[in-house]
Parts: sequence; structure tokens; C-alpha cells
Amino acid sequence: MKMPSPTTSPLFSVIIPVYNRERFIARAIESVLAQTFKDFELIIVDDGSTDDTPTIIKNYPATIITQPNRGVSAARNAGIKAARGQIIALLDSDDEWKKEKLAIQADFFARHPEYKIHQTDEIWIRNGKFLNKKKIHQKKEGFIFYDSLHLCLISPSAVAIKRELFDEVGLFREDFEVCEDYELWLRITKRYPIGYSPQKAVVKYGGHEDQLSRKYFGMDRWRIRAMLPFCDDPKVLEVAMKKCEILLQGAKKHQNEEILQEFTPIYEKLAQKLSLLSET
Repeated sequence: MKMPSPTTSPLFSVIIPVYNRERFIARAIESVLAQTFKDFELIIVDDGSTDDTPTIIKNYPATIITQPNRGVSAARNAGIKAARGQIIALLDSDDEWKKEKLAIQADFFARHPEYKIHQTDEIWIRNGKFLNKKKIHQKKEGFIFYDSLHLCLISPSAVAIKRELFDEVGLFREDFEVCEDYELWLRITKRYPIGYSPQKAVVKYGGHEDQLSRKYFGMDRWRIRAMLPFCDDPKVLEVAMKKCEILLQGAKKHQNEEILQEFTPIYEKLAQKLSLLSET
């Protein structure tokens, strides 16, 4: 791939955050370099890897940013800040793209310049086996804020975002250990419609030990925190309370005092807000 000169601005800035992914990172990078659409720059952000990742990534034509381990949000944000492209395309280091992925998204934005964010469909593979997605996981287009409350309907590896959108809604929250993408998607979908193309242009891999979703108990902690700024909306409030109830039930069962101490008063405030809204 011919790398863009410093004086040109590519259409896409592809950002791969990586931490200790020596088994997968080459696959991700090579899927980017194999794209049929070539007007992009590749930025790899090494988030303090201690395995062979740094040695592997230096062999590829990419801008490499290294930083102490600060988490995936900080790594993505570092890449976005360094990007020169008009559109940011994210790729997780354990996923890969089909060769037409960027071409599909370039075509979509050319035909629909009013959209600020777009995603393709994806293939799921867990422990080497194809998974059939349930209806609830079906990706949607348009204004999907309320649908997005229940579960994450946007995949980082499938999305492309005009950089101006980050200026409007902000970057990934670095204080979110997980569900950082869910939190950002709520801020975006509250304001803007999501563009969607049904082509399965991303292969998303799951089941390996180092996935963040396997490291944390009570993932709804972060989803509830993400919803709190929107809880003046009765529909959001209802979902937040339901998730809070389930979280507290699990915390009581597992005697998790940290969650009980934080979320019991949150639940009480949500209940009080719901009572006030019901009276109006």
C-alpha cells in the first residue's frame, strides 16, 4: 500500500488499538492492507504491550503510537487525535475486515453525505465456530437510541465515523473499563441516525481468554452509568431501573458490597425520579 504523504488528507484513518495480541494482530493489520479501497492511513496504537506485539507491528507500513497501558478507550482516543483522515474507521485487534469493507463505507458516505456514522454487518465466530445471531442482535439503521439501551447494537470494528462527530459528542470515556463503546453510542444515537449496509464485511472473533467482556462481573454497572445522563427520559429511566434491579440482585447473591454500596443509592434516586415523573 502506498502511504499518504504528509501533505495529503486520506479519506479514512484506520485505527487499531492493541494490547498483548501477538496471536491476532497480524491478521487484523493484513486485513486492512488488503482493502480494495486504498485512500486511507493506518494508525496502530500499542497500549503498553509486554508480549511480541511491538516487534510484529513494526514490520507493517503504519503510523505506530506507543503509550503506557491505559486501556482501550485511551488507545482509541490517541489514534483519533493523531488521525488526518476525514472518517475514522476502528478495528479491534482480534477482528478482521473483508477486503471490500472500506469500499462499502466510502460508497455509502458518497451517496448519503448527510450521515455522520455508518456500519456494516458482521460475521461472528466463537471458539472457531460460526454463530447465528439472534433477532435481538440484528443491526438496525436510523434513529436507534431506544433500541441501543438494551444492548450494544454497534460494533467498533464495523463502524466508520466522520471525525467532526467526535468534536460534537466527545471521545471515548477513559474512565469506563468496559462498555466504553456502548456509552459513546448512546451519546451519538441520541442525536444522529445510524447508516447501515447489510454486507457482512467484518469477522468478529470471540471466546478467547483476554476479552474484556470475560474479565468483569456485573457489566451492567457501566451500562447503567452510561444511561444516567439520559434518565430524565421515562423510557431510559425504565430500562436503567430494570438493569439496576438485576445488578443488585446479583450483587446480593454474590455478597458484592462494592456494587451494593454504589448502586443501592442510585436505584433509590431512580425510583424517586420515576415517582416524580409519574405525578406530572
